[in-house]
Amino acid sequence: MAEKILIVDDDVQTLRLVGLMLERQGYKILAASNGTQAISMARTERPDLILLDVMMPDVDGFSVARTLRKEPETADIPILMFTAKAQVEDKIAGYEAGADDYLTKPIHPAELTAHMRAILSRNKGRTGVPVERGYTIGVIGAKGGLGVSSLTLNVAINYFQNTKQEVIAAELRPGQGSWSTELGIQSCEGLNNLLRLNPSDINIATVENELIRVPYGIRLLLASPYAKDVPLMKNTAGMEAIVDQLSLIGRVTFLDIGTNTHLALDEILNLTREIIVVTEPFPAAIARTRILIEDLKQRGFGKGKLLSLVVVNRIRADVQLSVTQIQEMLGYSVSQVIPPAPEVSFQAATRNLPLIQVQIGGMLSLQYSRLAEAIAERVNV
Repeated sequence: MAEKILIVDDDVQTLRLVGLMLERQGYKILAASNGTQAISMARTERPDLILLDVMMPDVDGFSVARTLRKEPETADIPILMFTAKAQVEDKIAGYEAGADDYLTKPIHPAELTAHMRAILSRNKGRTGVPVERGYTIGVIGAKGGLGVSSLTLNVAINYFQNTKQEVIAAELRPGQGSWSTELGIQSCEGLNNLLRLNPSDINIATVENELIRVPYGIRLLLASPYAKDVPLMKNTAGMEAIVDQLSLIGRVTFLDIGTNTHLALDEILNLTREIIVVTEPFPAAIARTRILIEDLKQRGFGKGKLLSLVVVNRIRADVQLSVTQIQEMLGYSVSQVIPPAPEVSFQAATRNLPLIQVQIGGMLSLQYSRLAEAIAERVNV
């Protein structure tokens, strides 16, 4: 079967000439004259390669590439940028947006086809077996101090214990990591090392190299606890590449997003299948959580993508909101309640253990296990 090439260019003459040249070489040609049309055709036609111009009036080629790379259905389609923009910064922007190759006009037809054949050949090697992506779950709170990091780590460990599947838990907040300190792990530079790379250099191998296997069966991507590393969060393209590659490594990946102030929130949420919102039973937190849930609904969570609500009781209090009150205030059902266990938390901290490992089979461990079991049912549907 002839390979399908999608040519994207707002110049009709270029579409015609390049299309004719490639048709004579046996390729099936599809044509799009703007970025919006290109995205739509890539989704429906699934071309073997996209020949993409950069300068277009509605959506430029960089934006087209970024959009296609975010969507699982189009993320693996090779993109060759073919444009008159010849500056070094343009080429860098192209590769960072997701281009596999970048050529400038004018170019000899033989050179263009040689580059195309090379990309198609490499892609056949990569896609001889269909790419299977894992299930990515984000964990988030409307503010700090709600227990997002602790819940992410403990539910990931419990998920592995229940299923024995390959599980990864990743801290995505450089300079705000906590797991290395809590578990007594010396090396905490994994996320930093990846964010210092060019996004195009972040791949399965580089990500695998930064994962740490812990005695509880899962692998961790650790963020440093040092404030000097916070600016690394500005590398949103790198963060997106990391999350994308994690989905190719683990059967299930749990992401510690932190709060909705994360600079790469859009990129992360685009790559998650499910979001767990963590809150606590006090009015101020519930008010902020309501705003967060409304924002997530606008992004498709609670509709096409799953949204779960978990209430974490970190302290014993005589006066706090009931589950019924929380659900009425939020207009959303509570999936799980984690009970207060300050004694267990203290023991976990002093012994460098996850919470669920302090009293195996205890009430706290049981609640995390139920949450993990519910997630497993959704993953395995």
